[in-house]
Amino acid sequence: MTNTIACVEEADVILITGSNTTENHPVISAGVKRAVASGRARLIVVDPRRIKISEFAETYLRPTLGTDVAWINGMMHVIIKENLHDKQFVEDRTENFEALKAVVEKYTPEYVETITGIPAQQLIDAARLYAGAGVGSILYCMGITQHTSGTDNVKSLANLAMLCGNLGMRGGGVNPLRGQNNVQGACDMGGLPNVFTAYQPVNNDDASQKMATAWNVEGLSTSIGMKATEMIPAAHDGRLKALYVIGENPLVSDPDLNHAEDCLGHLELMVVQDLFMTETARMADVVLPSRCFAEKDGTFSNTERRVQRVRQAVDAPGEAWDDWKILTELSGRMGYPMNYADSEAIFEEIRQVTPSYAGITYHRIEMEGLHWPCLNEEHPGTPVLHGVQFTRGKGMFHAIDWQPPAEVPDQEFPLYLTTGRILYHYHTGTMTMRSEDLMERAPESFVEISPQDATAYGVADGGRVSIASRRGQIEARVKVSPKAVTGTVFIPFHYAQGAANKLTNAALDPIAGIPEYKVCAVKLSPAS
Repeated sequence: MTNTIACVEEADVILITGSNTTENHPVISAGVKRAVASGRARLIVVDPRRIKISEFAETYLRPTLGTDVAWINGMMHVIIKENLHDKQFVEDRTENFEALKAVVEKYTPEYVETITGIPAQQLIDAARLYAGAGVGSILYCMGITQHTSGTDNVKSLANLAMLCGNLGMRGGGVNPLRGQNNVQGACDMGGLPNVFTAYQPVNNDDASQKMATAWNVEGLSTSIGMKATEMIPAAHDGRLKALYVIGENPLVSDPDLNHAEDCLGHLELMVVQDLFMTETARMADVVLPSRCFAEKDGTFSNTERRVQRVRQAVDAPGEAWDDWKILTELSGRMGYPMNYADSEAIFEEIRQVTPSYAGITYHRIEMEGLHWPCLNEEHPGTPVLHGVQFTRGKGMFHAIDWQPPAEVPDQEFPLYLTTGRILYHYHTGTMTMRSEDLMERAPESFVEISPQDATAYGVADGGRVSIASRRGQIEARVKVSPKAVTGTVFIPFHYAQGAANKLTNAALDPIAGIPEYKVCAVKLSPAS
């Protein structure tokens, strides 16, 4: 997030898109609802489903799946045409505005309606509302990123925020809501194939030399590795021989699961390090039991870039070890000793090689966390990014045309499918499905369908249906819901039985490599 969670309540207008905030980020959604209920903020929601948070919205737009760039360009068309943009901000702090202006020229509200299904006047009203705010905040989540155009979608939201000058101040910003705790921290620590900590490129000579010195090694590789979504087909082709999976369950969470399972079957070795015997762990050659958050010390970095202490509250069961202990023991047995006394010693090394964490110490975050970047021990941290200038100097407008998703409905597969999460379960249910109370409330997979489609397909609420795509077929229980739009069905991805990801498309965003979980074509029929 460019801003803090608390900042959301200081916005005049909040735009939520691609985020079922109430179910996926209930604490943040409570702040949004407070801001709206108090009269402090006005809310715009853009989502293909009429999700719960839309009940608080002054303006609700319902786009066709996979058309985000089009409606964002349409809003910018209106804002520029009506002279509502922040001309001073654009002039002083951005570049490439004329290229953006040229591209969005054709995205008239009427043209956008033909792509997105959003009525032209509704789009105009939303554009005027966002542009007219003293300060506007954008919240988004995986409904924006999990597309073949995910990178373009994010850049388009950044375009919209810069166009209206909504960056660098409290209450504004472009704020991605992270899908899991400490995802931000994992990325900060170099959990990506092309960077060291703090997003320092692995193929940058200075960064590579700094790491080599810190680790007392020579000749660090400067080659960029594979993304997670590239590893699966590489295993099938024999280019990847072994896979070490930590805290992930790809045999439920990956797209096109039948193919993913086949690919993993080609590995010579698979190691899984996890809390429980997940579907993926059951397929592994070696399983290493690790500790959960309540059984270890360390830090988490949350969605607002706040680095916070995590402290051991209970003893770990059996032979479960800290993740760092497993990794350092393994490294030592492979010939490179890693001698750390505890998690604080590791964090001290992190500080030395990670500029954005340099000023953060266990002592400073003993009671309250700090937001990175925090450049030295006198630095107060940075709750709001881009206050004076952007990291690259001036903010770059990206002129982006809309491209359709990789797969759209046709005569054989006439329905859109989108996937997501529900309130009662977390990711693949590794932990939540061991709770009797949660399983009582959400015991099995379901397909959410509109009343009109339920009538058309001859299915009833509570009945069972067969859903098929070009990649697989599942059965699930019907949930007729006013959230659903005619022509589109929704399935939560948590469940191994009735797994939505047996249907989803493994087509990738060409830059981020994220799969297009949010759009594919399916057909539906009553289960035999």
